[in-house]
Parts: sequence; structure tokens; C-alpha cells
Amino acid sequence: MSTQRKVIITCAVTGAIHTPSMSPYLPVTAQEIADAAVGAVEAGAAIIHLHARDPVTGKPDQRPEAFVPFLKDIKARSDAVINLTTGGSPYMTVQERMQPAKVLKPEVASMNMGTMNFGLFPMLQRFKEFKFEWERPYLEGSKDLIFRNTYGDLETVLTELSVNDTRYEFECYDTSHLYNLAHFVDRGLVKAPFFVQTVFGILGGIGSHPEDVMHMKRTADRLFGADYRWSVLGAGRSQMPIAAMSASMGGNVRVGLEDSLWIGAGKLAESNAQQVRKAREIIEGLGLAVATPAEAREILALKGKDAVAF
Repeated sequence: MSTQRKVIITCAVTGAIHTPSMSPYLPVTAQEIADAAVGAVEAGAAIIHLHARDPVTGKPDQRPEAFVPFLKDIKARSDAVINLTTGGSPYMTVQERMQPAKVLKPEVASMNMGTMNFGLFPMLQRFKEFKFEWERPYLEGSKDLIFRNTYGDLETVLTELSVNDTRYEFECYDTSHLYNLAHFVDRGLVKAPFFVQTVFGILGGIGSHPEDVMHMKRTADRLFGADYRWSVLGAGRSQMPIAAMSASMGGNVRVGLEDSLWIGAGKLAESNAQQVRKAREIIEGLGLAVATPAEAREILALKGKDAVAF
């Protein structure tokens, strides 16, 4: 690699936060997810973070067989690093959530680092009409939702996925999640370099103020030193401002329609690639360069795309 600093862009193509009625651009079918992922890679994303959905209703679907069609397509059409969710939906059990990564053995799997409230219900203030009967209760139910990620759950995921040489995107929604990660590092269950995705703006986690970003970065630096690679995820309208902060502070960025449906104030993003291009403009405007998939594999010490099970 050249001496110019490379910034890894992760694109979260579709996920469990938004529902199909919120945007006509949210990928739902396997073909839509594959096309969106490949478009994001062509725009500059090195890592693609993936969930699956029921192709008719768009409801989150965590069966491994729901992932296979678009995984094979993306692998055939790009060199992307594939990152599979173990978050799935907060309404699923941990065993359900980890099955795709356990069976399909990706290079990277996401891992939520603590039990938390996970409030999606404020979206009901903006979105009033829904196409499918599951959508409104899904959002309303988050008022009483506890997103379970106990120490036992985390130990199970680490133990069962690490044997496949899968590495992790450690999703840390608050300072305590960084300390949870440090606990597993101290126990020898997490090996450097590890990829820490600090998440801002989800109700139940840390906020999206610049001081919140700096606090999480300072804490991670103190706990992990040179052993980790930092990235940020800003939810909703905080997506691009926080991406810009991270890039300017030596970090990496995550964008995508899982995290934000928007490209500007009141304007829906028409694709994942559109968000990736905007993030790339910010990165290159700072005199930095985006990492290729090959460079991301080197930075994160990944096993390579030929070692997956799809």
C-alpha cells in the first residue's frame, strides 16, 4: 500500500431498523440486495454489511438459506469483504441471530457488545402509513424491547464463530460496550487487530454530539491503544457529519440504508451507492483515499474471500 492513509468504507445495505414502507429505495429481494451491494462496491465501499429480508413483506429473515442467493451473486460480481449480521433483529434469539455467520463462515461478522434498550418507536412520528401488518407493531414494540447481548451470549458467539477464522465488527453503542470488549480482550477471546464500530444516535445508546464521538474515541484509545481499528456509524441525519469527524480523526466510516435513509435534509437516498459516493467525496476532500477490499483485508488481517462457505 502507498503511504497515503486509507479509509475503509463499510456499506450496510439493508437491515432491521427501517421497514419497507419508509423508503421505496430500501433493498428487499435477494436480487435488489445483491445489486445494491455491488453498486456500493463500485462506488468505493470495501466492506458490505448484510441482513436478509422476506422477499414479499420485507420482514427481517435470519435463516442462512435467505442469505445464500445474494451472497453468491455478490461474491461472483465483486471483490467485496462480506460482513454478516449477528444482530439480526432485536426480537430474535442469539442462536437465531448467529446462524448465518456460523453456517456461512464470512470474513467478518457484526457483534453487538451489550444488552440495551433499542428504541425504534420515535420513527412513528415521521412514518404514519405502512404496507405490511408487521411494520407498525415492530416499531411500537420497541418501547418495551430489551436487545439482549449478555456476557454468556457474547462468549457463545465469540467461541462458535472464531473457530472459522471469522473476525468481527464490534458494534459499541455506548462506553460500557467498549469495556465489555476490553473484558473479552483480557480473557484472550479477541485477538488484535480488532475492528471497533462505535455507533451514535440510536435511542438507548450514546448520542450523536461531537463530544460523544470524541469521548468514545478517547476511551477506545485508552483501552486498546494500537490494537484496534476505529470506525463510526451515525444513525439518521448524523450519518455524514459523524463520518466526516471520523475520517478527520484517523478513523473509518460506515454508511448505508440500514443506518440512514437520507442523503440530505428531507431527501431520501436513492441508493446505497449514493451514500458511499458522498462519503467518498468527504474522505477525498480531506486528502485521504478510500481503501480497496484488498487493502481492507490487509488492515484488518482477514482470512480472504476464498475461505468463506458460500
